[in-house]
Amino acid sequence: MNFPKRKQKIIEQLNLCGEIDIKQMAADLNISEITIRRDLNQLAADGILYRTHGGATKVNPHEKPHSFANKSAQNAAVKDAICRRAAAQINDGDIIFMDCGSTVFRLCQFIKNKKIKVITNSLPVIYELQDCAVSVNIIGGELDRERQAVHGTTAIEHIQKYRATKAFLGIDGISQAGLFANSEHEASITTAFAANSTYTYILCDADKIGKETYLNFAGLNIINAIITDADNSKVKIFEESGIAVLKADV
Repeated sequence: MNFPKRKQKIIEQLNLCGEIDIKQMAADLNISEITIRRDLNQLAADGILYRTHGGATKVNPHEKPHSFANKSAQNAAVKDAICRRAAAQINDGDIIFMDCGSTVFRLCQFIKNKKIKVITNSLPVIYELQDCAVSVNIIGGELDRERQAVHGTTAIEHIQKYRATKAFLGIDGISQAGLFANSEHEASITTAFAANSTYTYILCDADKIGKETYLNFAGLNIINAIITDADNSKVKIFEESGIAVLKADV
């Protein structure tokens, strides 16, 4: 069965059930799980579905924009492994900051049963943590429609009123020179979160390690730990700087 026919079957299944399980779909179409994963990743990139761990769901335009859902779906297995490791660091009673990064968003699925408080500027995180054990504090300010996040002076002032036990943040790049972002808005939010949390984790896949992008906004001293899938040779420099490196089991 060629891709166009598989695509039609996948869409029919989504319309019928609203979700897809990789193992079941592979059996139904008599194809390998590797093939169905590749198909789902392609359809996620095309904005047709939202890739989840173990399958896919329909993209709900009232919850998360297609662009954000697709970004979150990219490299999903690695992001989920990083987020499982991150979730293991969270205990009942914690107060945590979560930013608008696509990797940080995937942490939601692993913390829904934890009795914690989450303070966030991310609309997708807010939507995902509705109706679960988590208490959500929504940061106010100006909405960045592309990022589906709140930024600006009011957002910074909001963050400064609170103290978190832990912060889980994403970045666009990290090297010996420090942390990098693609916008000043995101950089200011990250800096505020780190300044007001007792312990700050950076969640990043191996591609972000050693990457230097538009804005070098802070030194390594504002973070305490990195959770990543990168191999030891890429993270050794951070360990030598006194930063804890937690390896994700991919």
